[in-house]
Amino acid sequence: MTATQPQRSTREIIASARSIVVKIGSSALTSMEAGLDLARLDALADAIEARMRAGSDVVVVSSGAIGAGMAPLGLKQRPRDLATKQAAASVGQLALAHAWGTSFGRYGRTVGQVLLTADDIARRSNHRNAQRTFDRLRSLGAVAVVNENDTVATAEIRFGDNDRLAALVAHLVGADALLLLSDVDGLYDGDPRKDPDATFVREVASPEDLDGVVAGSGGSLGTGGMASKLSAARLAADAGVPVLLAAASEAASALSGGLVGTTFTARPNRLSARRFWVRHAADTAGALTLDDGAVTAVIGRRRSLLSAGIVSVSGSFDAGDVVTLHGVDGTVVARGVVAYDAAELAGMIGRSTGDLAPEARRPVVHADDLVPG
Repeated sequence: MTATQPQRSTREIIASARSIVVKIGSSALTSMEAGLDLARLDALADAIEARMRAGSDVVVVSSGAIGAGMAPLGLKQRPRDLATKQAAASVGQLALAHAWGTSFGRYGRTVGQVLLTADDIARRSNHRNAQRTFDRLRSLGAVAVVNENDTVATAEIRFGDNDRLAALVAHLVGADALLLLSDVDGLYDGDPRKDPDATFVREVASPEDLDGVVAGSGGSLGTGGMASKLSAARLAADAGVPVLLAAASEAASALSGGLVGTTFTARPNRLSARRFWVRHAADTAGALTLDDGAVTAVIGRRRSLLSAGIVSVSGSFDAGDVVTLHGVDGTVVARGVVAYDAAELAGMIGRSTGDLAPEARRPVVHADDLVPG
């Protein structure tokens, strides 16, 4: 009999990952006074190159476009209005892409810039197109450098921060691990700058490990902060991607398996690309309210949703859109891909399958297209 192999730790899994997404925060690349810091960017490229030479594919999610554009435009503080943010990003994205290209060019690497908006992830067709672009860049040996397309993104279509973008990209490209690198060395149960007794959290293996953790918002150069990093790490881990949160100044150690930062253990079973899209990436177009029996069937027994269990329909949606499923108390219990448009479904509410026309007897939301929570 073959001896049982010992279970690998999250840190070991990340250290041996063949495909990695590395997100780098604005504060690690830019300063308020001088803009883009080329020395720090080169050091990060050196660490990433070493990991690639060790056999890993690496996708870089790089913040810093707005920060890189501030100094050339004479801006003394991060802009708050959308037009100035977009103007700074239009200058900074060019500088940022050139800097990454020049830095990786020292190793003969070609860089491809990938600019995304939330709409590119939320729309299934755009989602697949982005996935194919990443796959082709990697097959051609190029390093994909990703950023949110701040020059066109509006409040309605923003990811909100590049931490969330990195988590979505990690699943999109099928990464084995996600590294979040910034100006913090890991997760604490409080703000160590304000609380000298804040305790460092070395590993988050379950939600219970986050009990009592207080996370703050971002700094002057970025939109993230510990709250966004924590949210992104939980999103990626929930999708099956292990995460390491560490300081950008320790990138070489973080990328070579050193004992730095905080790890987040991934769920054992990775979500399929479609179920991940339904749960985390897609915009919802409407809502269905279910009776208690339907909630039990859908959530407790993993059954498809039938029209008989629907109490009401809200919103304007088409067949193929993602909708939220609510209990009668208003609690969101699931998300799923609806098989009918809102007008069709309005005439099916509460009716059993046998009372419907043959073309309307398929499930309203099939179990394979339904994700709890």
